[in-house]
Amino acid sequence: MRPALLMIPLLALAACATPREACINDALRELRVLDRLIIETRANIARGYALEERQDLRTIRRTCTGTTAEGATFKYRCDKVDTFTRTVPAAIDLNAEQAKLQSLLQRQAQNRAQADQTIAQCIAVHPE
Repeated sequence: MRPALLMIPLLALAACATPREACINDALRELRVLDRLIIETRANIARGYALEERQDLRTIRRTCTGTTAEGATFKYRCDKVDTFTRTVPAAIDLNAEQAKLQSLLQRQAQNRAQADQTIAQCIAVHPE
């Protein structure tokens, strides 16, 4: 319940964005994704391996207490299954990773030019 309560102010702030800010935010969305991928790829090359997230299941064995209709208490096994995420190293082909980085950098340059044009249109359409 608490995480949901924490999201309310964030949603309220997002709803307060002006049309101009929303337009600019949309124009920059793909560029932000590319920036994150470039950072991750550079880190992989520097480390020499990638980091992958894997989800595992863990069964937590517990004993619970219940009550019968007659009021007698009894104990029973009530296992709980938890999902947890762990980060593990993964082998990569450094040459392929370097080629991927070059491709991402080229795409970033193309998208930056396109985003600049879209931002200029946003400013023209939604002057403040």
